[in-house]
Amino acid sequence: MRLTPILATAAAALALSGPAPADVVNTTTNAFHIRHEVPLVVSAERAFDLLARPGDWWNGAHSYSGDAANMRLELKPGGCFCEQWDGNFVKHLEVVGLTRGKEIVMEGGLGPLRYAPASGTMIWKLEDGGTGAILTIDYKVTGFAESDAETWSAAVDSVLGEQAMRFRAAAAAMPRR
Repeated sequence: MRLTPILATAAAALALSGPAPADVVNTTTNAFHIRHEVPLVVSAERAFDLLARPGDWWNGAHSYSGDAANMRLELKPGGCFCEQWDGNFVKHLEVVGLTRGKEIVMEGGLGPLRYAPASGTMIWKLEDGGTGAILTIDYKVTGFAESDAETWSAAVDSVLGEQAMRFRAAAAAMPRR
């Protein structure tokens, strides 16, 4: 299958956006599953508070506005993982489940996937480990009528891998309590 010029540009930008860890769990013709596990040096409770502030750790290069400070996450039923700037907005994902301090479940098409069209379930899970929590990001996506899952999975894996590492760095920089 062929990508349209807009989707091809978006996929290329995603693919060149940072580390590309081999965390694609599975791909099929029109679906993929990505998982990242990141050890942290803070507790799950503290990490959860940081997850709720994506503007503090998300890379603005992977936003529509170009500024991560415009990103927010509402921790409530139907809450929005959104970006708002200059009267514009993008709803990246919607919160569909929450276990405070442990897990955030969201649905939707992150970034340019919404134009593919594609949608999925993303779970951010925190578990206490030995010296800190372990963050697991799972994203299962289906769709993309004009593209193949392998192309999208590599690009999305790269972007999520970068965000996971940025989150880890932001958690490590948190003041000790």
